Amino acid sequence: MWLFLTRRFRMWVLLTVLAPLTISVVRRLGLALEKRNGPNAVSNGLLRAGDVGDRARVKLGGKPRRGR
Repeated sequence: MWLFLTRRFRMWVLLTVLAPLTISVVRRLGLALEKRNGPNAVSNGLLRAGDVGDRARVKLGGKPRRGR
């Protein structure tokens, strides 16, 4: 099925659906690790990756997240 979609549509799906979903999962993993083990390098890195995704979304014209 994926093969029959145009290249432009596949890129649109990746950027509008999968990228925000991945950012959300990464942030939730970071928060869960931080809650369980306290702040450490892994949880800080995951949270930082989520923040980078949010900054990219805002820079490209999206709405900023409310709170944490």
